[in-house]
Amino acid sequence: MRLALDAMGGDFAPKAIIEGAILASDSLPADAEIILIGKEQLIREHLSQLEGNKSRIQIVHADEVITMAEHPTKAFSQKPNSSIAVGFHLLKQKEVDAFCSAGNTGAMLVGSMFSIKPIEGILRPGIAGFMPQESGRFAIIIDVGANADCKPEMLAQFAVIGSLYTKYIYGIENPKVGLMNLGEEEEKGTILTLAAHQLIKEIDSINFVGNIEGRDLFNSKADVIVCDGYTGNIILKMGETFYDLVSKRGFDDSFFNMFNYEEVGGSPILGVNGNVIIGHGISSPKAIKNMMHQAYQLTQAKISEKIKNAYS
Repeated sequence: MRLALDAMGGDFAPKAIIEGAILASDSLPADAEIILIGKEQLIREHLSQLEGNKSRIQIVHADEVITMAEHPTKAFSQKPNSSIAVGFHLLKQKEVDAFCSAGNTGAMLVGSMFSIKPIEGILRPGIAGFMPQESGRFAIIIDVGANADCKPEMLAQFAVIGSLYTKYIYGIENPKVGLMNLGEEEEKGTILTLAAHQLIKEIDSINFVGNIEGRDLFNSKADVIVCDGYTGNIILKMGETFYDLVSKRGFDDSFFNMFNYEEVGGSPILGVNGNVIIGHGISSPKAIKNMMHQAYQLTQAKISEKIKNAYS
């Protein structure tokens, strides 16, 4: 299994990324190989200064970098030799099984949409985030930022996509799917959620438990939380502040520790023809390691193929 990693993406690249790659190489199953993409000489210089298992790390040279401040669409088209563009080329050609980056999120979305492209039948891919549950596991929330404005049909697809992810990654046979709303009653909500509710409840392949409220985010009422990307992004970033707040106050708790972005490492883009994970811009080596483990899980579970089968 070949897992590609953008060595140039992130606020602390390339050092933190390469350190994370070494941590992943030390801990991933024996069939995993990590492909670092970026400026080869710079990557080799950092590798030579770091200890750890490097035998399963290879380098693919890319002499351009898409920075965080660049316009995603322009940068992706104008920098074909960037680490992100090269990563998507390798994924499209099936030379790697997954591509991960903590770099420009917009460019990762552009690459997903216009390089490997959405699965046929998928209106818009979604980014999945992870909500800690009091039970000690995670629920997924989709979408958390790819689509600020959604159509009801898109939310219905997120329900199916999220259910498949939860079933095959977390092993929950019949995951509960909830629609984020301002009330539990079916007749409550916005024009979007009212219409989405009617569509989702007609999908026989999922276990729809109806509307859920903000107070249900952490109590396992739903294994899959469906919402538009605007709402999901606000929820996700609010959740990230919990860990920062309790850490500043010296409060150590296993539940709140799950809000640490490092624990999951990144967010997968679901609904595209390949395994793509976006990492946090401030990703630490630990976060990169966990992102690579997540990429291994996605690939092993063949999530992209299962979503494709659902819409074939």
